[in-house]
Amino acid sequence: MPKAVVVRATGGPGALEFTDVEAKSPGSGELLVDVAAAGVNFIDCYHREGRYPLALPFGPGLEGAGRVSAVGPDVTGFAVGDRVAWAQSLGSYAEQAVVPVKDAVPVPDGVDDDTAGALLLQGLTAHYLVASTYPVQKGDTVLVHAAAGGVGLLLVQLAKARGARVIGTVSTEAKEALAREAGADEVIRYDQVDFAPVVRELTGGVGVAAVYDGVGRTTFDGSLASLRPRGMLALFGASSGAVPPFDPLRLNQAGSVFLTRPSLGAHVATREELEWRTGELFEAVVDGALTVRIGGRYPLAEARRAHEDLEGRRTTGKLLLVP
Repeated sequence: MPKAVVVRATGGPGALEFTDVEAKSPGSGELLVDVAAAGVNFIDCYHREGRYPLALPFGPGLEGAGRVSAVGPDVTGFAVGDRVAWAQSLGSYAEQAVVPVKDAVPVPDGVDDDTAGALLLQGLTAHYLVASTYPVQKGDTVLVHAAAGGVGLLLVQLAKARGARVIGTVSTEAKEALAREAGADEVIRYDQVDFAPVVRELTGGVGVAAVYDGVGRTTFDGSLASLRPRGMLALFGASSGAVPPFDPLRLNQAGSVFLTRPSLGAHVATREELEWRTGELFEAVVDGALTVRIGGRYPLAEARRAHEDLEGRRTTGKLLLVP
């Protein structure tokens, strides 16, 4: 019997159970994929703990890459043996996953399995943030929180490619080195200083055009204080916890700034948009313009440890589970 990770009751990392599951077969419009690598993301933790409720039991993991082993009825464009990747198909922490064709994209030959399994969810997030949420223009100064994390490293590279000056925040010396290696022009150690006054100093008192904030509760106030008038705060995650309710008048007081809480699903709602974003990401990887840092590879059976390390901020780059 194939193995998979299952959540039967929400809770901490101990809720991740590695167990035998029934063999799967693809239905209409679906692919059965032998998983080569599954990406580990903060949203998986939110699902596991019940912050984003799902019907129980469920198989966690939204992202992965592998090779098609069977195709369901009415499938076109994919065949047995094709390499594919996906970013929004629940149940990816498994030896075999059923992936809807609408979520699967072909993986080009120049992209290996680990990179394909690590890139899409965070890469698509970074892409929509710099290309759509606040389209970065040459000469902009932007702030990227957790700049040595999986999304952060990609955001730094993509924003730099668009001609931005990038200020990153990190919590350790090692993470500072990684952020600078990715191209960050300035790096602030927010474990040592209050980042908002430093951002103001680095921008001559003006503030940044956009803040890309996946941290949430602990950075939110400082993010608002770092914006220039009519700047954009893109709050795309909450790794430190959810932001409490607040008075919208604060956006006026901060300089008529904008706040958005975007999601990946709204930015790949059509096949055309999914193919555009993934195409640009894969092309950048093949060309060497975009580097995906794999911060840790864990056996599928050690999904609990991967979640513990991710939530404990002991990681950089992207974590993978490998069946």
